Amino acid sequence: MTPIVLKCGDAPLPIALRALDVLCAPELPDKDDFDEAFARLETTEHPRLVIVGNDGAFAAALTRLMRAERLHVELAYVPEERSDATYAYGIRTGSKAAAIAVSGVARPLPLIRDDAGFALVGEARIYGSEHDGELVGEAYVDDTRLFSGTVPGLRIVPTAELPGLRAAVDKRRWFGGYRWVAGRAVQLGSPSAVLIRDGVRTQRPVKRSTFYRHHQDWLLVYGA
Repeated sequence: MTPIVLKCGDAPLPIALRALDVLCAPELPDKDDFDEAFARLETTEHPRLVIVGNDGAFAAALTRLMRAERLHVELAYVPEERSDATYAYGIRTGSKAAAIAVSGVARPLPLIRDDAGFALVGEARIYGSEHDGELVGEAYVDDTRLFSGTVPGLRIVPTAELPGLRAAVDKRRWFGGYRWVAGRAVQLGSPSAVLIRDGVRTQRPVKRSTFYRHHQDWLLVYGA
């Protein structure tokens, strides 16, 4: 097994990865960047793609693997700092993450995606598109109504355990803890909402958004 490393943007490359096959890409890589990496992985018996960058780059990699039907490729993540994805999946950072990317073992996990075809690795946040940012509408987690009316926002997080995700009303302007509801899917209807997936904001407001478990799992590299 010879991992292919995709270094995204200005993310520092740990020493443990410098002897590997390293490709450089923008901070948010696109299809052409992954096509080159996939071409090299085709010749590897046990393909493994290592993403050095942020949650947006990590999510872009999983999205491309899903769309290209290459979910047999093991995916490792080497972030410089803690992030939503590291908390969601217990991923290490820096040199420790690099060592795991080289010698760790992959395990299957539920893949959470949305109806626009984007994978989620850390957290999605949904707010209203008006100036106050309050979210108007209704949301369900499976058959459980999460809210109906007006709330500060909505948070959606993938989980390593089934059913695959959890969601909660954002309490950023309210007191009290989050009331997380676990499920297989989250559905939102709203007159106008702004969606932020893994730090990347959608260009246009949406009226509907659904996050759900994909029919295939993905392979995340963990410590041995």
